[in-house]
Amino acid sequence: MNKSNIPLWIAGVLLLGMGWIVFDMSRSGAVSSQGDSSLSAVRNAKVPVLLEFYADWCPPCKEIAPQVEELTQELKGKAVIVRINVDENYLVAQEHGVGGLPVFIAFKNGRETGREVGAISKDKMREMMGL
Repeated sequence: MNKSNIPLWIAGVLLLGMGWIVFDMSRSGAVSSQGDSSLSAVRNAKVPVLLEFYADWCPPCKEIAPQVEELTQELKGKAVIVRINVDENYLVAQEHGVGGLPVFIAFKNGRETGREVGAISKDKMREMMGL
C-alpha cells in the first residue's frame, strides 16, 4: 500500500460509516402507528384536534404532560388531543416543521389553525382549539 493513499482510505471508510448511519436511521425511524393514526385523526376529525409534539428527555414536556393528560380526559368527545413522541415519530415531526419542544399545533377541518412552542396552560390549549 502506498503511504500517500492512506488519507484517501481513511476518508473512504469515514464516508462509508456515515452513509451506513444515515441508512440505518432512515430504516429504524419509520413512523409508528401512533403517528399514522394522528395524521388520519387530524384529517378526518369532526372536532378540533390538538397535536402535542414532545420528547421524554424534554423538561418542559415532562412539566406539561399532566395538564395535557387532564385536558384529554376533560375534552373527550369535544376534541381530540394526540401526543406524539418526536424520538419515535421524527418523520411526522419533520412533516409538521417541529423545531423546539414541546410544540402544540391546533387543527380544525384538517387545517392548521394555531401553533405554540413551549409549555402552555390548559386554558391556552383550549383557546387554540376554540373551546
